[in-house]
Amino acid sequence: MTFASVFPPMPTPFASGEVDTRAIAHNIDRWLRAGLGGIVALGSNGEAPFLDETESDRVIDAARGSVPRDRVLIAGTGRESTRATIDATRRAAALGADAALVRTPSFFKARMTPDAFVRHYTAVADVSPIPVLLYNFPAVTGVNLLPDTVARLAEHPNIAGMKESGSDMAQIGALIHGAPEGFAIMAGAAPAFYPSLCIGARGAILALACVAPGQCMRVFDATMAGRHAEALEIQTRIMPLARLVTAVHGVPGLKAALDLSGYIGGEPRLPLAPVNRAALNQIRAELARAQEAV
Repeated sequence: MTFASVFPPMPTPFASGEVDTRAIAHNIDRWLRAGLGGIVALGSNGEAPFLDETESDRVIDAARGSVPRDRVLIAGTGRESTRATIDATRRAAALGADAALVRTPSFFKARMTPDAFVRHYTAVADVSPIPVLLYNFPAVTGVNLLPDTVARLAEHPNIAGMKESGSDMAQIGALIHGAPEGFAIMAGAAPAFYPSLCIGARGAILALACVAPGQCMRVFDATMAGRHAEALEIQTRIMPLARLVTAVHGVPGLKAALDLSGYIGGEPRLPLAPVNRAALNQIRAELARAQEAV
């Protein structure tokens, strides 16, 4: 299994309020034809906190049915308790996931110390049937998985890597420098994509890859081949779109961009609401500009 690629954290499509497995298959087929290394199901962009456990299992099962075995299926299994995370991880493995992406628990923020994170992830990794990927997203969780803690966890034989969704290049550099050989640091934010690859990140999990998969793969391939001017030019061109479908409009913006791009995004689940017409026009314009980078 390799994480040396770009992976889209797929939004979960709904039809009449229910998980739309047909749309999942349609979207995955298009993403994989663009050359992406696999799929992430039930990440933050998959509205995972809004799905119950039965729905979560249905998403993983549908994704596995569309992701061939020569591509990687990563499933988000993070829950607030260690026990629930272990249960979700075991179920994901039984449904065919290749790796588990486990976000940091964060409800009791003041108690989420480095030792708490080590206890949590070690307990999960000890019993997980599949490799575990750490998932750090301070902008959402309000807690930060620091490089020293990651270095401790990276020694575990069943913890294979990490998605770092921040854009602090000093921290990303420390994560890469402190990790042992073979531990995959993956960029999780578009602004940090190209620079992270330049300093040793293995790959990326990017919302942008859901709507600009070809462009993201070109940045990855060009950087790996040492064609830095090409990679930087593409990265610069697609950054306004990345900002619209993440920081500005979030999941509703990403789903709107999918609909505009021939995928099936649909409406987000309440309490999220669809973007307005002005936002839709913004997104349409940046999608057109990003296409010029293909």
